[in-house]
Amino acid sequence: MSAASAGRAAGARIPAVSRHPAAARTVGVTKVPPAVTRSRASGSLAAPIDARERHAPDSVVLAVVIALTALGILMVYSSSAMSGYAAGDGTLAIVGPQFVWAAVGMGCMLVAMRSDYRWLRVLSVPALLFAAILLALVLFSPWRVEVSGSTQWLRIPGLPVVQPSEFAKLALVVYLAHWMARRGAAIGSIRSGLIPFIVIVAPFLVLIFKSPDLGSTAVLGVTVVVMLFVAGGNPFGILALGGGAVLAAALFLKDYQLERLQAFENPFDTALTTGFHSVQGLLALGLGGLFGAGLGDRAAAGGIILPNAHNDYIFAVIGQEFGFVGATLVVVAFVLLAWRGMRISLAAPDTFGALLAAGLTAYLCVQAFVNIGVVVTLLPVTGITLPFVSAGGSSLIVSLVAAGILLAISRETATYGGFVDASGDRGRRHGRAHLPGRGRRPFAPRPAVRA
Repeated sequence: MSAASAGRAAGARIPAVSRHPAAARTVGVTKVPPAVTRSRASGSLAAPIDARERHAPDSVVLAVVIALTALGILMVYSSSAMSGYAAGDGTLAIVGPQFVWAAVGMGCMLVAMRSDYRWLRVLSVPALLFAAILLALVLFSPWRVEVSGSTQWLRIPGLPVVQPSEFAKLALVVYLAHWMARRGAAIGSIRSGLIPFIVIVAPFLVLIFKSPDLGSTAVLGVTVVVMLFVAGGNPFGILALGGGAVLAAALFLKDYQLERLQAFENPFDTALTTGFHSVQGLLALGLGGLFGAGLGDRAAAGGIILPNAHNDYIFAVIGQEFGFVGATLVVVAFVLLAWRGMRISLAAPDTFGALLAAGLTAYLCVQAFVNIGVVVTLLPVTGITLPFVSAGGSSLIVSLVAAGILLAISRETATYGGFVDASGDRGRRHGRAHLPGRGRRPFAPRPAVRA
């Protein structure tokens, strides 16, 4: 019988060992190696001793999120103050609510960051059903709000206007992480993986597409496909699924969406009609030059009329006021977020955490690069926000909550690469999710400790 088995048989509790060298603990007179333990039989390095021990959150992700949120408040004020004043609504008409939403979102991010992300498995099904109800209300209730032919918002009496598609993105990512972790290796098959995946995802994509919201449909579609690929989905099935989804969407595009696709080829041919937004965004970026016209001095650079400057085209405002350098720094910030998010996913302590981190990172970064791609005319015009930066309460709060969950996972990442496909991910008899606690059996076995 091994020392570990003898200890468990005797009811002995072996103390947890920190993964950090500075926090190595002493048992008896012998220090246990902090990060890993070496097997005496094979000489190989084993998994971390306590995969659930918490440490500081990822400082890069935290700094990027705070910086982008602060930049967003600044740019929303700069892009909306004068137009609000001219309309008689006041200079704080748009940035005031944005500041409130940022404060609420930061509080939600802090709560999410300090919580155990595994409890999201319990909330995943109710949250998904709630998101589906909200999406259905957008299409079939008298509370829907129509703007420029699009009904993406709800104004429920007594509540502020919300955009259900933003909540649906987060709810679907959380549920799919839970569902894929429970499926395990079966996710790689067509019958047990791809077909149930389509059944789960398709209704949400259809509801969002019908609102109509082509941009959010594309972002959510790419995000869930990334999660399926990371989870080990069939590559040929994923390619076929992507091609079929694009073909199906093309068959049901509305007239104005088809006009946007046609204008995308050369927006200057329709500079006063369909291509107006694209042309004005390019002019704003060009007038910014290398270092920009300066904060609030867009008029000095040509007085470009930029529709939706505080929302969909806020990246063009950044380029106009801070130039190529400022716009590049924003792109670098999202690249850093993508890089650190993938590292968090690779080092997550369980499969659910790894898939959830990958999905949240894909959601935030895909949406960011779709927004930026639209502004620089790499993609057709779609009304979609820049996470953390654009005006909009639903988008800002959901983005900050997603960042908080990502930070919560980063607090438990292992110091080695890779994640553990633990049995706890799939629950008991593939039923309810098993929520491990510190008093329960750890994912990684504890090694013997010799005094």
